[in-house]
Amino acid sequence: MTHLDARGQAAMVDVTEKAVTDRTAVAEGRVVMKPETLAVILDGHLPKGDVVATARIAGIMAAKKTAELIPLCHPLPVTKVVVDIEPSPALPGLVVRATVRVTGQTGVEMEALTAASVACLTIYDMAKAVEKTMRIEGLRLVEKTGGKSGPFKAD
Repeated sequence: MTHLDARGQAAMVDVTEKAVTDRTAVAEGRVVMKPETLAVILDGHLPKGDVVATARIAGIMAAKKTAELIPLCHPLPVTKVVVDIEPSPALPGLVVRATVRVTGQTGVEMEALTAASVACLTIYDMAKAVEKTMRIEGLRLVEKTGGKSGPFKAD
């Protein structure tokens, strides 16, 4: 267990000797809702404002604050965060995809997952007056590159 010291206590992993590499992680999540709720969001008729734009900003901010939220997570000098939010009539709902890049000694998976989850939570918060039965689903790491463990791509 890399997050436990010799006495079994929680400890931050020492990445001092790890190579600095370009690292990217992509995470996604979905907010499933009624078709009527999706239509209201896409039409821009919610009193709280532009749901997609606000959720995108929230996701970007969350990626940059991940180390403040997740215990033992390294603070990283994030170099790029992209949060894409696309409507999916088939769900129905919104699909959130967060991509985070860094050049560093540890990966950015947690930053991408945090960005996607906070963007989903923001969508819920802004639309809950219209529908409280929305569901946040499918939060997962889609892919990552860089680092000692090499690339990963989910099925």
